[in-house]
Amino acid sequence: MAPPLPGPLAHLAPVLDRYGYAAVGVLIFVEDFGVPAPGETILIASSVYAGAGRLNIVLIGVIAVAAAVAGDNVGYLIGRTGGSALVHRWGKYVLLTPERLRRAEHFFVHHGGKVVTIARFVEGLRQANGILAGITGMPWPRFLAFNLLGAVLWVGMWTGLGYAAGTHIASISQQLFRYQIYLFAGLAAVLLARLLYHWYRRRRRRTG
Repeated sequence: MAPPLPGPLAHLAPVLDRYGYAAVGVLIFVEDFGVPAPGETILIASSVYAGAGRLNIVLIGVIAVAAAVAGDNVGYLIGRTGGSALVHRWGKYVLLTPERLRRAEHFFVHHGGKVVTIARFVEGLRQANGILAGITGMPWPRFLAFNLLGAVLWVGMWTGLGYAAGTHIASISQQLFRYQIYLFAGLAAVLLARLLYHWYRRRRRRTG
């Protein structure tokens, strides 16, 4: 039996139980050209199932890489054939203005390969990566090579972690939650200290 999936992974258990590998492929594929879908989450959840002996980790990895690359290539095609016009017409509604698009084009010219590879690990950029590469005119062979590299690294990281967690995922999740409390408390303290510091400086300027 696969272990119960904790926290945000739990709602994917029925999907994995019913559709298995197909769910992994479809959700990762559609997420990678901009459709809101839990692609990364289903990858982690399925890897946990594989660690418990419920699914095959090699098959998950192959399906995930293929779906990720295919999805990004659909996004690239969208960006290459009509993305720029769509951004100029509708981009302001998602805070992607023509000026920001010009900066993105300049950035892709100089750092396109690195961006395509790293984007896989960044929520939001992962979904828009192919579209932006298409809009900015990155050559398709170059995009494909770096996109494949990013997909292999991304899938390898999450399948490795999920598979290693296996049946211990519940206890691991509890430990992470415990340390998250301390982390959030520390961040809140830092934020409060910065606010107090800026308030003190403004007050000194006014009284000085």
